[in-house]
Amino acid sequence: MRPLQISAETAQKLAESLNLPLEQIMHMPQHILLAKMAELQKEEKQS
Repeated sequence: MRPLQISAETAQKLAESLNLPLEQIMHMPQHILLAKMAELQKEEKQS
């Protein structure tokens, strides 16, 4: 599986918001990352 096609800046922001290491973000399957991003958006809307 190839790394995600996202910028380094985007990967850093995702790592901070998901509390995960940058390497784990870059090698995470895209569908899992999208699901985690959707969860974050729901939490932001609720607060």
